[in-house]
Amino acid sequence: MPVTKKLASFHLAFSKREQMASWIILIVALLTLSSSRALASDPSPLQDFCVADFDSNVFVNGFPCKDPTNVTPDDFYISGLDKVANTDNDLGANITLVNVNRLPGLNTLGVAMSRIDYAPFGLNPPHSHPHSSEILHVAEGTLYAGFVRSNTEKGNILIARKLSTGDAFVFPQGLMHFQFNLGDTNAVAFAAFGSQSPGLITIANALFGSKPPIPDYILSQAVQLSKTTVDWLQQQEWVDIAREY
Repeated sequence: MPVTKKLASFHLAFSKREQMASWIILIVALLTLSSSRALASDPSPLQDFCVADFDSNVFVNGFPCKDPTNVTPDDFYISGLDKVANTDNDLGANITLVNVNRLPGLNTLGVAMSRIDYAPFGLNPPHSHPHSSEILHVAEGTLYAGFVRSNTEKGNILIARKLSTGDAFVFPQGLMHFQFNLGDTNAVAFAAFGSQSPGLITIANALFGSKPPIPDYILSQAVQLSKTTVDWLQQQEWVDIAREY
């Protein structure tokens, strides 16, 4: 075979191998992306249920499973969501959280919920849920609710609106959000989460109430306040209306 034909045949075979390699890289990249998205929420259960065993010494991501032969209906049951929570605090709000810690049957099922009670002009302060998105349903009253987008070239954009009884609003995972009761009467809302443990970071509490405290020279530079003001803020008792343990 002439040298030119050999070279042409070699280049053709090399081009095909290049194309095949490119397709393989593309497929692997797509599978990686789809897998990372699939794993971005709670893993799917591998059995009908896995009731949390709080007495186990095994440390896992979530809770170990209780022996299925010892499971009872009470493991999947909780009451009291019809009761108004005490909103007598500086924020005028209270959250009754139903997560795996309070309802062991939620373990591995990837859901949780809460009831939020608001006194007149009560506030569920700016906070985020690092593990889950949230959908809020207003059962009674009128709220102003919204979230703040991630950093953009136009700044941190607020997405917010007035909500009335029967309305629903979605807060994307990890984004800072809030609700404020616009009315002079009590309000009630119910929230649903896509995780058995959505996590909670209350912004003011995290900044000024962390233990140990963030050094005042860091906070004063970050929030552009004097160290005296930061020290005063760190000495305050920051209300926690929704503890998740």
